[in-house]
Amino acid sequence: MLERTANPTATPPAVRAFQSVGAIHSVESCGTVDGPGIRFVIFTQGCPLRCLYCHNPDCRHIEEGKVVSVDELIEEVQKYRSYMRFSGGGVTVTGGEPLMQPEFVREIFRRCKELDIHTVLDTSGYVQLNAAKPVLDYVDLVLLDIKSYNRALYEKVTKVSLEPTLKFAEYLKEINKPAWIRFVLVPHLTDNRENVEGLAQFVSTLTNVEKVEVLPFHQMGEYKWEQLGYEYELKNTEPPTAEQIETVMEIFRSYGLPVQ
Repeated sequence: MLERTANPTATPPAVRAFQSVGAIHSVESCGTVDGPGIRFVIFTQGCPLRCLYCHNPDCRHIEEGKVVSVDELIEEVQKYRSYMRFSGGGVTVTGGEPLMQPEFVREIFRRCKELDIHTVLDTSGYVQLNAAKPVLDYVDLVLLDIKSYNRALYEKVTKVSLEPTLKFAEYLKEINKPAWIRFVLVPHLTDNRENVEGLAQFVSTLTNVEKVEVLPFHQMGEYKWEQLGYEYELKNTEPPTAEQIETVMEIFRSYGLPVQ
């Protein structure tokens, strides 16, 4: 069974040239919200974050995933190549946190590039950088989720430190890897103006960022928390209004950032 680690600065499992099996939660054959075009989305199992608004809490523990081979996944991916090619899509690996299984995810992406399939990595950036670098060699676009910019608030939202994510973002800039920044807007939690402006200012220094996506908080994952016996602290939090979303988007625009 694959190892589980919640510390991005800890020594990762022995690095191999590739890893042919890994743990996944599920796949989505025709996704449209995790990168450009129609995408084959692979949800990996395991995540070191404990986000208050997580809509996939059932992805937390890597040992609870389904063990699959890269061969199996690529065989399934190829069934949808025409849809991906026609729409400008490809394969997205998300989670959970994909970079908890870097060798496995690297091999998925390497095989995709052999087939000339566009690749997207959706990550929190909470990872040991040396483990992530070989994965990024085969990634066309990174969707980087930055939950907040205020350190204390980030830890409240995720239960982990912000610093690894900032280092990861800086490295993406260093290698000029195309990135979309994702920010989940939660009323009365992440919508503090100082917090948003701090994030906007930081992102404006990243010359590789193509756009910012402001994602409205929703309650769609609450039932999973209840089924798993977890306490869902945001059950009384309403989704943001159109006005609240526009206010936050305007802050990002004021720093010269394209926003969606």
